[in-house]
Parts: sequence; C-alpha cells; structure tokens
Amino acid sequence: MTVTKTKLNHCFIIEPKVFDDQRGYFFESYNKTNFEKETGLNPDFIQDNEAYSTKGTLRGLHFQKGEYAQAKLVRVTQGEVLDVAVDLRPDSSTFKEYISIELSAENKKQLFVPRGFAHGYIVLSNTAVFNYKCDNVYHKPSEGGIIYNDTTLNIDWILDEETFIISDKDKILPSINDLF
Repeated sequence: MTVTKTKLNHCFIIEPKVFDDQRGYFFESYNKTNFEKETGLNPDFIQDNEAYSTKGTLRGLHFQKGEYAQAKLVRVTQGEVLDVAVDLRPDSSTFKEYISIELSAENKKQLFVPRGFAHGYIVLSNTAVFNYKCDNVYHKPSEGGIIYNDTTLNIDWILDEETFIISDKDKILPSINDLF
C-alpha cells in the first residue's frame, strides 16, 4: 500500500496495491501491521459501517465529541464520492482547514480521518456504497456537526447546490465559528 500525508496532520490517503489479472482483481483493503508501520498510528477499529446513497446526497459534516470521538478509515466500494475532512483540533496547526478527495470503486483510494475531525461526503455518481471503519462506538449525545455550506470553510462540493439531498438534521447544523 502507498500512504500519502495530506496537508492535515495525521490525515492520510491510503492506496492499496491492486493485483489485476484475467479473473479480475485482488487487494488487501486493510492490514493493521502495515497501517501502523506506514502512518505511525494505532487505531483500534471496532466497527464497520456501510451507507448506500444516490447522486447529490450530502452526508455531513459530522463528528463525535470527547471520549466518543472517532477515527475513521473510509472508502467507496461502488460509485464515486467527494470526501471531506475538517480539522477541529484547536491545538493543531491545521485547525479549521479541510481537504477533499474523490474516492471511488475505481480508484480504490481510502482516507484515514483521525479523531477530532469532522467528516462528510457527497455522492457524485448515480449511486454509491460508502464503507468505513470506526475506532469508537456511536454515542448520540456526543454527536456534533458543521453546516455543509459554512462560509469560513467554503467547501467546493462540485455539484450544483440545488441538486443536493440533505437530511433535515444536517440543514440546521451550526457554522464552525459558532462552535469555536
């Protein structure tokens, strides 16, 4: 696997080594030993989640606070999304900065999103299946979020905002400056 540092501290792009032949392909989607060696991090993933969504679905920007903060290793197994991670760690040199990356079944890239980050994505293809590993359990009282169209972050979600499909809950999230 190839691990690439992003501009955000402890946030990495993971590209697996893919073995193609006449039968199809094979790749190792996660190897704890190799992940730790390449990143210097040791998350203990305890849960895998999957979401199916249609084009224009925007999920995020979500995070969990305090002892329920979660690190995630995210990937797409069908379709394509624009994935976004926002550094919410006040002591970080990249506090209130974000990265975005296109993840797809075709490119097989993954993004490691550390604890202390908000995360979200928008579906670019007709449909997408989004998978992610978490290193902590979901705890509803600890959930938080940032509005997708936050003017401080100014995220380019690629698609026309009029086509977005957003949950009622995500439409009323606060701005990043209301949180910090």
